[in-house]
Amino acid sequence: MENYSAPENYINRELSWLDFNFRILNEARDKNHPLFERIKFLAITASNLDEFFMVRVASLKNISSMDKKDCAGMTAKEQLEAISKKTHKLVDMQYSTYSRSLMQLLAKDTGVRILSSDELSDKQKKYVTSYFHDEIFPILTPMAVDSSRPFPLIQNKVLNICALVKKSKENNIKGFVTVPVPTICPRVIKLPSEKKDETCFILIEEVIQMFIGELFTSYKIIDSCVYRVMRDADIPIDEDDSEDLLEEIQKNLKERERSQVIRLEVEDDINESLLKILSGELNTKKDDIYFIKGPVDLTFLNKIYSQKGFSKYKYPNYTPQIPKRLQDCDDIFDEIKKGDIYLHHPYNSFKPVTDLVETAANDEKTLAIKQTLYRVSGNSPIIRSLEKAAQNGKSVTVLVELKARFDEQNNIVWAQKLENAGCHVIYGLLGLKTHSKITEIIRREEEGIIKYVHLATGNYNDVTANFYTDMGIFTCRKEYGDDSGAFFNMLSGFCEPKRWNKLIVAPIWLREKTENFIEREIKHAKAGKKARIIAKMNSLVDQEIIEYLYRASQAGVKIDLIVRGICCLRANVPGLSENITVRSITGRYLEHARIYYFYNDGEENIFCASADWMNRNLNKRVEIMFPVEDEEIREEIKHVLDLQLEDTLRASIQDNGIYSKVDLRGRNKIDSQVVLMQEAIEKCTPNAVDTAVTSFVPREKPEEF
Repeated sequence: MENYSAPENYINRELSWLDFNFRILNEARDKNHPLFERIKFLAITASNLDEFFMVRVASLKNISSMDKKDCAGMTAKEQLEAISKKTHKLVDMQYSTYSRSLMQLLAKDTGVRILSSDELSDKQKKYVTSYFHDEIFPILTPMAVDSSRPFPLIQNKVLNICALVKKSKENNIKGFVTVPVPTICPRVIKLPSEKKDETCFILIEEVIQMFIGELFTSYKIIDSCVYRVMRDADIPIDEDDSEDLLEEIQKNLKERERSQVIRLEVEDDINESLLKILSGELNTKKDDIYFIKGPVDLTFLNKIYSQKGFSKYKYPNYTPQIPKRLQDCDDIFDEIKKGDIYLHHPYNSFKPVTDLVETAANDEKTLAIKQTLYRVSGNSPIIRSLEKAAQNGKSVTVLVELKARFDEQNNIVWAQKLENAGCHVIYGLLGLKTHSKITEIIRREEEGIIKYVHLATGNYNDVTANFYTDMGIFTCRKEYGDDSGAFFNMLSGFCEPKRWNKLIVAPIWLREKTENFIEREIKHAKAGKKARIIAKMNSLVDQEIIEYLYRASQAGVKIDLIVRGICCLRANVPGLSENITVRSITGRYLEHARIYYFYNDGEENIFCASADWMNRNLNKRVEIMFPVEDEEIREEIKHVLDLQLEDTLRASIQDNGIYSKVDLRGRNKIDSQVVLMQEAIEKCTPNAVDTAVTSFVPREKPEEF
């Protein structure tokens, strides 16, 4: 029997994630995209890398002394070494793309220039001088380090400028000073331009460096440098010994501020004495220092992208569509009664979801609203509607997941706000994150109590719904309503139902059911029947599920995987996975929906879910996978899967761990996201005009990695 668990059959999850970030970086290098969109892709690679270091690299550092190996046979120490090597290559490629390609094209094609201090005209110098003294200087906090003033706390992800100084008459005595760049000030400062067709900017750290001598008037500046640190955000929450989860998480957030530095970024030409002081005080090793050949922290490019007047260098505007059934409908509840309603965001608008909750909040027949919230927007209409519902006397129960990483503080604020409005708030479950996306609205109608349910693959976030692809369904099918009620009773009490009708819930039995579905396809294949699995998800990491897929491949099951990010499975390996394809789609929108299809001897099963095939989703989170039963919706979802499997422009195909773009010879040029936009307009707009977008073959060869 094949040893499916052998380390050589797996890709390390961290290196696979870096491959994903390389794929995004290749989109920044792809000349098929509008120029400003390429800039945005580059900014995304920078923000992705920040989170990767704060969570994944930090986690590995915390266990680096352990000899335990991952599924790919690597210890934490070996992973850190491999990550460092690959990340340094990634960073070099980021800045090569920035300086040698994008900045030159920006200046040439759009007139946008990001200037250094020595490139300023007299008019611009005068403007910058005035701006510094009026807007920046009053809020700067210069900090010297000496025997009476210890090295200060350097905040996570905040730009700083350090300098080596000396007394004018004491040439042999040098000192160290540092200045945090105030986050309240804009990073990108627009300058007066000398030419009509030119738009000039300068970065705030460049301005501060120009005038840093004015902060230390008794000293002479020898040299200065911009730097930034990344700190460990993987601090565990002690839920077992905590009497109050809210207080424990607030304590956790404070601890993050002083956690271990796991990455130090410095300008490439940093003075050796400055580097020695920084690395010593911050306790950073050589491999954790990144010498940056350009501006530290490329996320500022998002500010360039948001500048007005450059629409022709961006994707054409797309307006998310309202499904025809919900256009001008008088009563959304009556419409749901007629049959399930399918929404595919951002091709379909998220507004029907927020409208449903708002309507329920003001509806006389509504008795109760129950909802799970994982991540919401900063000015959430969902939160406002839930508050309004409680004020209107409805029973409102909301599970706010306080452990949603990097949204803890926001969720604490929302939870307290909802409680003050009279909602019953649940702060998650002990030892588990609640990652499910479900809303239940209970109404008293003429025929009795009716439960309306919204189930989805993505968060109740009206902002990210504009650029994350997710699916949701409105239904009032009784079996779904009964399961929904049981689900919320399980969250709010100790009531675990003995049976479920339709919903498949983790960590109760989602893993078991998934394995059973794969096993069933294996059984059919061995019996000589057609067997097929299509699975679309964000990440594929779970070793047990991967072993099942390898077994299925060897039994003859045809398996197509659409995995946006991490994939630890090796595809198309003879004798192991030759019946498995893996593709990753990176395009205008972030692929986020989870869809699981099993042929089942012609009795097809189609599920949508909040869960990826990861150990954390199957064992450590409260997740929901729900069957799609409406025949028309099933066909729509199958069409999405088929279309993504035919994508030739935005898809990268994995072959034994190596990703490459589709060979276009003899094939149609298909961007699945563009097609879905076109189709949404045609379905939702009467007499829709042809909105076809011409696609071209990239002229710049993607890097191999």
